[in-house]
Amino acid sequence: MILLWGLLQDMPLARVHAELQRLGAPVVFVDQRAVLDSGIRVEVDDDIRGVLTVGDVEVDLMDVTAAYVRPYDSWRIGAVARAGRDSDECRHTAQFDDSLWLWCELTAARVVNRPSRMAGNASKPRQSTALRAHGFRVPDTLITTDADEARAFAAGHESVVYKSVSGVRSIVSRLRPDEERLADLAWCPTQFQEHVPGVDYRVHVVGDDVFCSRIESGADDYRYAARQGAEVSLSPACLPDDLPDRCRELAADLGLPLAGIDLRLTPDAAWYCFEVNPSPAFTFYDRHGQDIAGSVARLLQAEAA
Repeated sequence: MILLWGLLQDMPLARVHAELQRLGAPVVFVDQRAVLDSGIRVEVDDDIRGVLTVGDVEVDLMDVTAAYVRPYDSWRIGAVARAGRDSDECRHTAQFDDSLWLWCELTAARVVNRPSRMAGNASKPRQSTALRAHGFRVPDTLITTDADEARAFAAGHESVVYKSVSGVRSIVSRLRPDEERLADLAWCPTQFQEHVPGVDYRVHVVGDDVFCSRIESGADDYRYAARQGAEVSLSPACLPDDLPDRCRELAADLGLPLAGIDLRLTPDAAWYCFEVNPSPAFTFYDRHGQDIAGSVARLLQAEAA
């Protein structure tokens, strides 16, 4: 049995669900919108076992061989949000989520991806250590809450970009000489990096499969090119030499069966790595010639065979 947890409105989860149905794989979908009609009981001793109920369906968690999890904050969803933080509905939801996350962490089933492994993305400096260990260059970086330090760092580089230091998605922006937001640094630790010129490549590792997309755009952050009035062009590409193996080894070292790796190739043929996303929204790349959803589905199905 394969467990999916999240919202069917979430495109990566929806695409994997559709691929598993096409393959005829046994699937139980845990819809967060129906959390108040769901229940879970987990027991931990030498093993972890339990029972999951989704509506009228009851699942023995020992029968689950693989899981793909992309849950959102449940307390923001539907009836839970309307009931409020101090409600029975919110307490039920918190207990359900905590128990299912516990199972995801301790189960012998293949989980894409375990919470402890995804947590590494919350620390960009820690992740940078792993990137360097696998032979990737990392841009010169400063993390600070001091505006003067940020200005001094910018003065030492031709161009600087900045983004959130956390694992929460943020827009990469170019630092302007007259940047007014530096006054907010005292309340918001921020990561500053030298701007590295070149062509972006997005690599998705799914088990042993490697999918590479070449991205050309004039935007500082190609994901939001339209906001800057810039174009973006994606096409499947092949990584040279040992780069596919290095990407596989990096994902394996981070304990991520599924990972999105952001690379940039500079004009002098140096490969930089910016970060590894442990829960990539890969459908953007699937629409431009990849089959990442199919690969995730096959990875999950292999455990159910």
